[in-house]
Amino acid sequence: QVQLVESGGGLVQPGGSLRLSCAASGIIFSTYAMGWYRQAPGEQRELVAAIASGGSTNYTDSVKGRFTISRDNAKNTVYLQMNSLKPEDTAVYYCNCGYMSGRYYSYNYWGQGTQVTVSS
Repeated sequence: QVQLVESGGGLVQPGGSLRLSCAASGIIFSTYAMGWYRQAPGEQRELVAAIASGGSTNYTDSVKGRFTISRDNAKNTVYLQMNSLKPEDTAVYYCNCGYMSGRYYSYNYWGQGTQVTVSS
């Protein structure tokens, strides 16, 4: 079955950096688009970044220039490099697999999430 396992979250001060990883299994990873979502308390889950199977990327406006999504098909892993973190980036971050057709569409496969807390 499909498994997505996130790691790399933690507590970081404003302006700091974190790199999230998501290891996928049960899918032919290289053929899927991958996305990172986040959900803050009391908020809806939102798409933060996505990467197509061919490597093209898109980002929500609030993270452009600060976050970078990448993938390593040999390791079945997608990454989210987060720089210049702000308190409003605090959320549980989730990995997802899907497809791109003009925009990112998610399949209903989710990891357990990893908590990112940005606070001084």
